[in-house]
Amino acid sequence: MPNDATRILGLSALYHDSAAALLVGGEIVAAAQEERFTRIKHDAAMPARAVAYCLHEAGITAADLDYVVFYEKPLQKFDRLFETYLAVAPSGLKSFLQSMPVWLKQKLHHPRELRKLMGPGWKKPFVFAGHHESHAASAFFPSPFDEAAILTVDGVGEWETATLGVGRENQLELLKSLHFPHSLGLLYSAFTYFCGFKINSGEYKLMGLAPYGVPRYADLIREKLIDIKPDGSLRLNQTYFNYRQGLTMTSPAFDKLFGGTARKPEHLLTQREMDLAASIQEITEEVMLKMARHLREITGLTKLCLAGGVALNCVANGKILREGIFDQLWIQPASGDAGGALGAALLIHYQLLENKRVPSPADSMHGAYLGPAFTEDAIRKELEKQDVPHEFCADEGELLAKTARLIAAGQVVGWFQGRMEFGPRALGARSILGDPRALDMQAKLNLRIKFRESFRPFAPSVLKEYAKDYFDLAADSPYMLLVAPVKESIRVQTTEDRSTDPDLRKRVNQVRSTVPAVTHVDYSARVQTVDERHGRYHGLLKAYHAETGCAVLVNTSFNIRGEPIVCTPAEALRCFLATDMDALVMGSFILHKSAMPESLRSFREAYLQTIQPD
Repeated sequence: MPNDATRILGLSALYHDSAAALLVGGEIVAAAQEERFTRIKHDAAMPARAVAYCLHEAGITAADLDYVVFYEKPLQKFDRLFETYLAVAPSGLKSFLQSMPVWLKQKLHHPRELRKLMGPGWKKPFVFAGHHESHAASAFFPSPFDEAAILTVDGVGEWETATLGVGRENQLELLKSLHFPHSLGLLYSAFTYFCGFKINSGEYKLMGLAPYGVPRYADLIREKLIDIKPDGSLRLNQTYFNYRQGLTMTSPAFDKLFGGTARKPEHLLTQREMDLAASIQEITEEVMLKMARHLREITGLTKLCLAGGVALNCVANGKILREGIFDQLWIQPASGDAGGALGAALLIHYQLLENKRVPSPADSMHGAYLGPAFTEDAIRKELEKQDVPHEFCADEGELLAKTARLIAAGQVVGWFQGRMEFGPRALGARSILGDPRALDMQAKLNLRIKFRESFRPFAPSVLKEYAKDYFDLAADSPYMLLVAPVKESIRVQTTEDRSTDPDLRKRVNQVRSTVPAVTHVDYSARVQTVDERHGRYHGLLKAYHAETGCAVLVNTSFNIRGEPIVCTPAEALRCFLATDMDALVMGSFILHKSAMPESLRSFREAYLQTIQPD
């Protein structure tokens, strides 16, 4: 029953990274994670503020909605949990007693919780989509492809941990699936946990740490932990894991296999953690490549869409692209659970309602700029409220030229423009920017502004037309989801030995290319290609290129460790004042740290005490 005017709200909540997304007539009108409003990183609560934002953005109320859809099926998830506890009983008793009250009080009663969320204006039933169906829909339906193969990989949904599928026009079909407890995502999370990082949020740290190590444990992992089949399916040896029955990811057998207990969070990183990271990254790439090859064989299709938490492993994504398994890739920028909210809404619009789909060759995700924006008046009021010295540039060319000169002079600039990004990456709306040519920029950003580990790499934003001058990149990467090698022509060789020097700080400060601040230890970079879809950010890169002859900027998210990316002008101002950022450009306003009175920086210490491990 075609209906081009349907209003569909998609939701994800209660497990990790809750979010809301709104479609009107198939158009993605708004999408945002709840964390950006509550300031609780990876907030899993019902996304009340995200829903309110989406409705406000569309100018409607809950009563105007046609469908509200949740991104997975809670009863099937509970079935998996309960069956798992029975299978491992009595060893899982402690975990069972801890999780069941939450399920019995809240998670089993999703319709009740959703009615609370939507309020008295909602009188219709709710729709529940499958977890991996939602991921698949988020991957294919916003893509520019008429038909494509689909690969979804994450920790676990209801029972599935990975799926292979096909999308054609307005329909998708899942062909094969891998089931819990056998999961590439959970395997990667087990190593994340063992190396002392938070699961469901520290996996990207492990990926960034991997190039500092050598994969000396990879064969041991293959021998003891995982049986990888030619088609990429796998079985995990549960002797070494504890996630089915316990409160930890790994078992004592895992400790024994890898020479001791898990690293404690925030403790010194040793060569063991670096080598473990390199090893599990190699295994992950092997599995992803085999899955992709098998998917190409069984579908015969030349285009691939990716989603699920593991699709944020941009090193593996880059390998799939460079191997030439598929001619084209499209990766959902909010590949984790947050993107499931969008996928669930798209699934209803196309699969259930059978609305006609016309793929957009441009970008139906609108650059992932789907969150709140703030007017010049709103920004001015905040600055006046805080009595903050500032200058106003009415002319956009002047604003961009001044900002470019600040960055070229070595200043670190907070950049707050337009609608906030949906997904984990800062893409030029809520970003901190720096000069990639400066050797000390990586250490400065990590230690004095982000307050995080010194080894963490930074991503380059590059003008699309100049990307091939800097990176061996075979496709556009507008969402910063592909890692590519830095071109040989701009590399500077070093004499370091990654297997013997344990001092990460020495390795971070090595010059490896003409853009050292964005060149990782293995001569790679997580690239964002920038074009017209990126609006004012595109203009800034063009101005910076005109000023310096360099078409690259350092781009990192506008936040400090342990907090979500800033959403509002007040949050951006607070972060700017409490860190060593040199300037802040919000809308058409420029703020200089050197012009700030000491009274405006008095809360710095209190702010820094709020930093949490991330």
